Amino acid sequence: MRKRPARWSDRADRIHAATPASRDRSVDALRAFAILGVVLGHWLVTALTMTNGGLSTTSPLAHMSGLAPVSWVFQTLAVFFLVGGHVAAQGYASARARGVSYGAWIGQRLRRLFRPVAAVVTLWVVTAGGMLFGGVDFDTVRSLVKLVLSPLWFLLVFAALTAATPLVARLNPLWPAAAVAGVDVWRFGFGGPEWVGWVNVAAGWLVPYTLGAAWSRGAFARRAPALLLLVGGALTAAALILWGGYPASMVGVPGAEVSNLNPPTIAAVAFGAAQCGLALLMRERLARTMRRPRAWAKVALVNLSAMTVFLWHQTAMMAVTALGLLVSADLPGLHTVPDSSAWIVARLLWMPVFAAALMVCWAAFRTYEQGASGRGGRVVRVGSAPVDRQPASEREIANA
Repeated sequence: MRKRPARWSDRADRIHAATPASRDRSVDALRAFAILGVVLGHWLVTALTMTNGGLSTTSPLAHMSGLAPVSWVFQTLAVFFLVGGHVAAQGYASARARGVSYGAWIGQRLRRLFRPVAAVVTLWVVTAGGMLFGGVDFDTVRSLVKLVLSPLWFLLVFAALTAATPLVARLNPLWPAAAVAGVDVWRFGFGGPEWVGWVNVAAGWLVPYTLGAAWSRGAFARRAPALLLLVGGALTAAALILWGGYPASMVGVPGAEVSNLNPPTIAAVAFGAAQCGLALLMRERLARTMRRPRAWAKVALVNLSAMTVFLWHQTAMMAVTALGLLVSADLPGLHTVPDSSAWIVARLLWMPVFAAALMVCWAAFRTYEQGASGRGGRVVRVGSAPVDRQPASEREIANA
């Protein structure tokens, strides 16, 4: 007789029971929040419209500047780098204590990070070539490929900072913040060359990364430092926006003269510091919430496939947009210009469809991230330490 599939509540209970008591579940919750924030933010502020017979990229932020506060909610990369710095510094310290070499430690981390990248790049190289061969407009192909591949910049930065963990783990975050401020003064105050701004790609994200490393050393055991980050960062960001001439949006806006994100500005760094402070203040509440089996199981599932979700979310949105063209080239919230509240309502209605398409991508490509364990492999890990050998199970999800 065929065994009935387990109920979600039963499976959640098993994932909860399989999770080591020593695991800080608030860290996993913050990572899941950061990834989902980026995904939802991209789906809300990115639009593909029909222009001269082809698809081009635009944003509701370019047409409705009053929506800038939306970017404050969904620009969560600082939290991702905060968690990344915390986990990397903690993991490297643990690896050294166990006698694991730097090469073995960094190799394991980078393989998990870049293994799923190969799948998305390969598919889009083939897809782009097929579209061009089939007569699709070059500008359309370029817009689509750029939309998919441009988010990969952050993985390169994250990988570089991870590799540099032994060198930067004890760096005071004020130093990279000062470097960002200096570059901004040179660019905007003294007419320095635009290329110098790209120094801030490393320096800007080094701030939350080193905050995460400080967290791993116990720097935020008390609430006061996190509260200072939140208040100081928020006030600084507000002052820079109101009186310093920085844009209010914390993401890039097509056609804007200055972007807070590409490359990061001191306004984005201050905002990210405030976001990190808020995240650190929420740890205890998140930890209590994560004691609930169903809540923890959802977070564990997201973390198991975090890179797959990130890498394929734009492809999912574009697949829905392309399939929509078979019905009409003017579907509200999908192909229309994002210049009204009606577009926002329509786009929100499309979000579940994007999510369904992303689940299809997840089912097809998740094994590239999970490696051997995702294909019923052998090694189950907590962080970077092997625990035991068994097929893919609730324990693997719990320890992702």
